Amino acid sequence: MSGTPSADELLDVAVQAARVSGALLAQRFATGGERAVDTKSSVNDPVSEADHASERAIREVLDTRRPDDGIMGEEGEDVAGTSGLRWIVDPLDGTVNFLYGIPQWCVSICCEDRVGVVFDPVRDELFAVVAGEASTLNGAPLPERRAPAGGLAGALVATGFGYEARVREQQARVVREVVPRVRDIRRAGSAALDLAWCAAGRVDAYYEHGVKTWDIAAGALLCRGVGLRVEPLPAGDERPAGLLAAPAEIAGELVDLVA
Repeated sequence: MSGTPSADELLDVAVQAARVSGALLAQRFATGGERAVDTKSSVNDPVSEADHASERAIREVLDTRRPDDGIMGEEGEDVAGTSGLRWIVDPLDGTVNFLYGIPQWCVSICCEDRVGVVFDPVRDELFAVVAGEASTLNGAPLPERRAPAGGLAGALVATGFGYEARVREQQARVVREVVPRVRDIRRAGSAALDLAWCAAGRVDAYYEHGVKTWDIAAGALLCRGVGLRVEPLPAGDERPAGLLAAPAEIAGELVDLVA
């Protein structure tokens, strides 16, 4: 493809792909009874035919509109591309919720370091951002985020847990340190949607060890787009590396608890 696409052009591609795959998932979610389910890293880490179908739908849009770009997808092979652009795709973040009929799952699509979209088909909420600009929800700008009254003690903090028992044991120890220091903890089940909700102010902060690039690529851009501090969390003990997003006023204190 000739020329360098604008950020708005890339965002349009991301929105189209998210809505196409989201419509497919919403139909499957409404009927329930997803039958074809395999596991990945452990018995607690499922992948369904819905995951695969959603990623195929996304790749069809990208192949049509951005055929020279690279793609990293959770369920498909990585494509190197020749344009210098790479798409990072999570076709269904929150698969366990999806399989159980819990309405907290989403589609996450990011053109790396440029644009990001997290689409929640159940609520018809589309979170979008162009790097360096304000994040939006259904086209309306989200306000810049500040720490809650009372600082960390007044913060509602989202997190998630890994699929392997040894990792969960370490994560439980971290939670034990966090719970007495914050308003409360929320574990909803989709990292991408947790980050989008953090950007929207539905939780005050987010941290999680063990997330993959496709879980957080779009959500991290959304959080930066409302002024939140986004920090990598180093690996340690049995904990894999992770990510934290929080208002600058409480980010350092929270890092000290969870890193």
